[in-house]
Amino acid sequence: MVIPYVIPAIIVILFVLWLAWFVPLGLWIAALAAGVRVRIFGDLVAMRLRRVPPKSIVEPQIEATKAGLQLRIDNLEAHFLAGGNVTDVVRALIAADKANIQLGFAQAAAIDLAGRDVLQAVQMSVNPQIIDVPAKGDTSPGITAVARDGIQLIARARVTVRANIDRLVGGAGEATIIARVGEGIITTIGSSASHKAVLENPAQISEVVLEKGLAAGTAFEILSIDIADIDIGENVGAKLQTDQAEAELKIARAKAEERRALAQAQEEENKALVEEMTVTLVEADAEVPLAIADSFASGRISVMAYYELRNVIADTEMRQSIASPMGDADTTRSAHAVGLS
Repeated sequence: MVIPYVIPAIIVILFVLWLAWFVPLGLWIAALAAGVRVRIFGDLVAMRLRRVPPKSIVEPQIEATKAGLQLRIDNLEAHFLAGGNVTDVVRALIAADKANIQLGFAQAAAIDLAGRDVLQAVQMSVNPQIIDVPAKGDTSPGITAVARDGIQLIARARVTVRANIDRLVGGAGEATIIARVGEGIITTIGSSASHKAVLENPAQISEVVLEKGLAAGTAFEILSIDIADIDIGENVGAKLQTDQAEAELKIARAKAEERRALAQAQEEENKALVEEMTVTLVEADAEVPLAIADSFASGRISVMAYYELRNVIADTEMRQSIASPMGDADTTRSAHAVGLS
């Protein structure tokens, strides 16, 4: 019967396939053909046991050996276990070697583990990169600044930078370059006496900004700053003066309204006081006849004394009317008063 032999045959085939996977003989033969000395059990099988894919270590080692670089497999494996990208590091080392850039494995591995794209950094060292200010994707029209004559200018710049390999670890990125260049443009335009001077010679912005040493502490080296475009914006000075005049007008109106309200309140208070005094005088005049009648009844004053008092008052009023430039109506009234007396 054939069936009893099928299961053992399947087991043997599966074991052979697993062994071929576990011991990558094909990768070992390719490494030997490329001149890379790799041990089957000491390196490849040990990588399997350490859960490191042998292909991700041996193939970069083959690339480095063919490029003339002498790298140790232990270092590549250690970088892989640390979470680094072995392929990018090896290719960056090859590119740096071909471009005569001093870059060691330890430095490249540190750059990669720091989160930088080490291969792109090496390529940027060979081919400088252009950074737009403002950055691409920014919806703002440009870097806006106001000259001393009050005219607003809107500028766009292009910064040519080259990666600085020695400062890739711990150095600031593109955002810092964009912010510093924007600040330099604003400062230069703001210190200009006239916007016309800036329009006549935009290169002065680049010269002043470059002198500030904006690349300090960054991972780049600024090669040039070019003003790509510069436009005239609003007359900010005139607008500020207009706003200030309107604000002062509103303040003056508010103060005038306050004075008017105070004057109106004072007038109402005076009217109330006059009305109160009038009522008091009317009440006092109403009590005069009563007082005279009471004086007659009590004998404190006689009728003749009262008339003599009236004559004295009338004579006094007549003398006052003669001495002062009064009208005929006042004279007639005084004479009439004398006649009544």
